[in-house]
Amino acid sequence: MTVNKEEILHIAKLANLKLKEEEIDTYLLHLQDILNFANIVNNAPVEELSEAIHVNKKQNAFRKDEIINFEDKERLLANAPEKERNMFKIPKVIQ
Repeated sequence: MTVNKEEILHIAKLANLKLKEEEIDTYLLHLQDILNFANIVNNAPVEELSEAIHVNKKQNAFRKDEIINFEDKERLLANAPEKERNMFKIPKVIQ
């Protein structure tokens, strides 16, 4: 598949790009290279290959949420910029 100047200008219009006249040939070459590579990938022999959804068997390792009672709350809150009712006070994030 080959791309011509009119198609480049049409694609540029769809993408809301303002191409200069001297840029059109560069874009034409780059798009043609991309389409040639896509053609190579599309024609790759994959009949003998099995499906590979994941390259490896690793999955996300989630830890169980556990509530831990911290005994020294004063020391925990010592560096807090603001605290209220024995908790960290943070700026309001919902208006």
